[in-house]
Amino acid sequence: MVNVSAEAVEFISIGGLHPGLTTEDILNGMSLTRNRRLAEIFHRLRLADPYGTGLRRIFAFYRNCPVRPRIIVTANSFKLILPNQNAFPEEHGEAPADQADKRRLTAQEARVLEYLGEHGRMNEEELQELLGIRKTRCWVLTRKMAQEGLIEIEGRGPGKRFRLRA
Repeated sequence: MVNVSAEAVEFISIGGLHPGLTTEDILNGMSLTRNRRLAEIFHRLRLADPYGTGLRRIFAFYRNCPVRPRIIVTANSFKLILPNQNAFPEEHGEAPADQADKRRLTAQEARVLEYLGEHGRMNEEELQELLGIRKTRCWVLTRKMAQEGLIEIEGRGPGKRFRLRA
């Protein structure tokens, strides 16, 4: 079941965790599938990530955010709550008063800028993998960021690279 609100998205799965598996285990990458055939089909169709990587990637995405995902486990259910990072930014002090007229970065833009700050450059494939997006969204995002002076686009086609604006 998926519940969506302005504050968060909640994913609820019935059945709880496999016996002997803890919340710490799944956060460390342990994965046991309930339906191995279905999991393999989704993986082969590239609709699912490699087993055991999803929660670590989700928590890594939120590492610099004021709100964090939560996991609630009972004997009969597993709930993952993903807070909306853009729901109430003023409550978290993210927009200083002297910058109130400037546009806030989206979570994807912030992630791209963080990556470029650490690595210098990235290509389209790296950006798509980093954000879990497809080519069209990558193009729209990088175009917008370039127009706003956040990044520079170097080259075209397969050799295209993105870097921070000098």
